[in-house]
Amino acid sequence: MSKSLMKKSGRDARGFTLIELMVVIAIIAILASIVAPRMVQRTEKAKRAAARAQIAHFKTALTQFRLDAGSYPTADEGLEALIRKPAGYDGKYQEGGYLDSTEVPLDPWGNPYVFVSPGIEDPSGYDLESYARDGEDGGQGDDKDIESWHLQVD
Repeated sequence: MSKSLMKKSGRDARGFTLIELMVVIAIIAILASIVAPRMVQRTEKAKRAAARAQIAHFKTALTQFRLDAGSYPTADEGLEALIRKPAGYDGKYQEGGYLDSTEVPLDPWGNPYVFVSPGIEDPSGYDLESYARDGEDGGQGDDKDIESWHLQVD
């Protein structure tokens, strides 16, 4: 093959120039700045949906516990009562507990669910909530608490 075929526009055709690499990196950075916020927003929505689903699952388990025990677990017994029979409890208890887990699951942000029984919002039952992304009571947007008494989609 002749040398003239190996050359393209007076330069070696085997590599990229620094300018070409910088343009490609700039395009990738622009695309990432557009896509990344949307991905984070979808991740937060997915976490909020997972927390609502987990609370709904807890509600089902708590109802089964109440049907067997005659009342919901106390705040002291907590959600742990759905995994292991509470100390001193001598009533009917489902073999293996009421959740398919050996530990009480954390919310999608890695925080424990907040369980109050009897509840403040539901004095005849319980209150169960996740403090969401910020891990603190209250909040707006992605930090808004997910509550058993308001399991709406947001």
